[in-house]
Amino acid sequence: MTRRQPSAALRADDLTAKARIRNAALDLFAANGAEATSLRAVAAAAGVTVGLVVHHYGTKEALREAVELAIVEQFAQTIASVPLGPCPPGQVTAARDRAVAAMLSANQAIVDYLRRAILDGSAGRVDLVSRLSQLSAQQVDDLREAGVASTKHTVGEQVVTIMVRQLGRLFLQPLVDRITDEFADDTGASMRPQLVVDVNH
Repeated sequence: MTRRQPSAALRADDLTAKARIRNAALDLFAANGAEATSLRAVAAAAGVTVGLVVHHYGTKEALREAVELAIVEQFAQTIASVPLGPCPPGQVTAARDRAVAAMLSANQAIVDYLRRAILDGSAGRVDLVSRLSQLSAQQVDDLREAGVASTKHTVGEQVVTIMVRQLGRLFLQPLVDRITDEFADDTGASMRPQLVVDVNH
């Protein structure tokens, strides 16, 4: 299967002030949470003035939305880097899962932001989880149209499967690691288990 290399939505080499502000916000929001991060802190991290942050984004909520849209675009480009076929259905989904895992492995700030977003679930706003769910639903539609995904289950069930499969280990592996470390004398350093997450309907 030939893979196209995705153009990163959060490129480190994008040196425009607007991109540097957004990327600095991602790092700070991931580390400290959006509520605990001021626009002044974002400006300092990006090497710009607070006035320039306000000029480009207006408010912290608008800046947070820009960060989340960039994360969703990163997921979308990663998924699109794996073509639909021709190949067995399971091969496509497995390749997309691997691509997402590799992208997350290379972007710790996205991982940390996702962990906060899942636990936060702020009411009254379209949050990152909702946007990723919508992206997964579009992925299901595309796979069905290409004859790669089954229609035996509902779109909602398949979205749950995709998101749990791609993100479940992201959230549960730290728990497994911590418990393993608590009993390091019993298990030994070489026995740290690697979590595999799947969904059965």
